[in-house]
Amino acid sequence: MSRRPTIGILTSGGDCPGLNAVIRASTKSAIRLGYDCIGFLRGYEGLVEPVNYMPLNAQNTAGILLQGGTILGSTNRGRFTALVGEGERVRIDPALLEEVAVTVRQLALTGLICVGGDGSLGIAQQLHEYGIPVVGVPKTIDNDLGVTAFTFGFDSAVAAATDALDRLHTTAASHERVMVLEVMGRHAGWIALHAGIAGGGDVILLPEIPWTFENVCRKVVERDAVGKRFTLIVVAEGARAPGGGLVHAGTGDCAGQVKLGGIGEIVGREVEARLGREVRTVVLGHLQRGGAPTPFDRMLATEFGAHATRLVHEGRFGEMVCYRPPDISSVTIAAAIGRLSTVDPHGSAVQAARALGIGFGDDEDSCFGGGGAVVPSRKV
Repeated sequence: MSRRPTIGILTSGGDCPGLNAVIRASTKSAIRLGYDCIGFLRGYEGLVEPVNYMPLNAQNTAGILLQGGTILGSTNRGRFTALVGEGERVRIDPALLEEVAVTVRQLALTGLICVGGDGSLGIAQQLHEYGIPVVGVPKTIDNDLGVTAFTFGFDSAVAAATDALDRLHTTAASHERVMVLEVMGRHAGWIALHAGIAGGGDVILLPEIPWTFENVCRKVVERDAVGKRFTLIVVAEGARAPGGGLVHAGTGDCAGQVKLGGIGEIVGREVEARLGREVRTVVLGHLQRGGAPTPFDRMLATEFGAHATRLVHEGRFGEMVCYRPPDISSVTIAAAIGRLSTVDPHGSAVQAARALGIGFGDDEDSCFGGGGAVVPSRKV
């Protein structure tokens, strides 16, 4: 390594648009402040034997602002795991923490910028508590971190889901079909809510609002009665089935979390069986994670990256950057983790959607002009 002070950067957890913008901004601003930069590959795994990193400079970060994914790679499994949302967090093996500390000492790092979601930031907090100079950058397309107004990647995910709804709208209208779109959102329905409103959805099913098949079908029947022979239903993957729990698409991962998915198919099959209507279901999946970031996400990620470097330069370790409009600020990582931001069922966005006639599958839909249609019931 050179004699210049050095800052390390890593990206952890699921990928999303904007990660490369953070890497670029952190690197460029660090160079201007007199630092060298290195990027650890494959998230936290790059910090321990075999240590795996690459130099970051103006040349190899040029042009990555508009690229999706991360040039450093990422992983949400391996030796570093931490539960997110519901459940107790996993404590990292002290021997593993010492390996990280050895790497930091050997490379003479002034600070380490860790980019990730709630689980990844939980790991960063444990590194900080062990004495490792860490700064956090929040990342999640679900937008469910409670201490920041927005996280980068969310706007890009909403844009992808909205584009899908725009495309489904024309085919649904042409064939008079019910179309169900399943989007991401494990504990929070922000993507479904924002995309559902922006994309002209007719029913939005969220983890935060209990719903029934009867109310979903009622909205379809009401639309039929006024000559609108198609319906767009947007459902978050974490929307619990009536009378049941989360719908799982796979077994638990190494962090103890099960893979969600399948609620869209359940909704589609049930509406088809009750109403005898042709229903098609689309699962957007990882298409929401890929592709170039939107201008908003590029701007937010760039500000996050530059501010994270500033925190390292000022020695403000154990802090995480956050967006508090109109400014970029910071909070302690400890205050940030474990505080999920979920949709307020009585918030302005939900109320605006109801005023437009969008249903949420609950009894409150009838307070906004519906509730008169009779739909058949069926035991699930």
